[in-house]
Amino acid sequence: MSEAENPALLAGRDEVTAEDIRALAGASTPHFALQVRNRIRRLIEPLPPEHPARIEGERKIADLEELAEHSGDPRGTMGIGHQ
Repeated sequence: MSEAENPALLAGRDEVTAEDIRALAGASTPHFALQVRNRIRRLIEPLPPEHPARIEGERKIADLEELAEHSGDPRGTMGIGHQ
């Protein structure tokens, strides 16, 4: 599936919920962690800082970045302060 997980959510037609974020992050594997992180970032980007989905999204992004560290992918989380 492309990185556009749910066009209705990305287009802002549906309200993003913390449950949407949990479902998207779900059973992520190290190999796909950075792709899922990117999807979540796009979903929460327009949300205010106090929005429950944004709070959950930021938590999941941190978890996914940690998971990606163990992917064996040489890209890891380059560009996020790692060299």
